[in-house]
Amino acid sequence: MKIATIIIRMLLGALFVFASVAYFFKLVPQPELTGDMKTFNDGLTASGYLLPLVKAIELICGIAFIVGRFVPLAVLVIFSIVVNILCVHIFLAPEGLPMALFVFIATLFLAYVNRSYYTGLIVSR
Repeated sequence: MKIATIIIRMLLGALFVFASVAYFFKLVPQPELTGDMKTFNDGLTASGYLLPLVKAIELICGIAFIVGRFVPLAVLVIFSIVVNILCVHIFLAPEGLPMALFVFIATLFLAYVNRSYYTGLIVSR
């Protein structure tokens, strides 16, 4: 289980770091979007702050995954972004669904592995 955790953590970290670096340094050309996905992406881009903020969070969490420090915190922070990635690919761009499912399941796996850190968050008072 420990080796699987390290492999999943490294893959997820590398994926987030690569996606962030590619966004900030324009390493990968942006594919031509159409329909609802184009409208959605244009809205995110028009906000001016949302995409850079999301990519910065992905970069920080990806580095945390690769280094192996603050992983439980990084899982909590990145989870809302991962859910949005999954929803976008379910409703707007189904061609990216396999990768979105991998990211979602890998994040759930890391949350499960680190579940002992979250016991204080899930206490009924």
